[in-house]
Amino acid sequence: MATSRSTKKPVCEDCFFRCNLLCALALDEPCTTFRPDSPEGLRPPQQLRFSFRQERRTRSAWAFPSAQEQAVRHAS
Repeated sequence: MATSRSTKKPVCEDCFFRCNLLCALALDEPCTTFRPDSPEGLRPPQQLRFSFRQERRTRSAWAFPSAQEQAVRHAS
């Protein structure tokens, strides 16, 4: 299911570094350090959220045998 977002392509004029006269590069396209300029200032890029997987098993796939099982194995 693909959702289309109406995001515009980044341009150097919208970069925090360019707007605050901190950019020293003369490129035709945005560089890899592009950060959008915002009234709050420089913000780190949004990172993915960490979500825990639901535990599907109620028992582990392998476990130590119980004391009774060990006694039966070694008795023979």
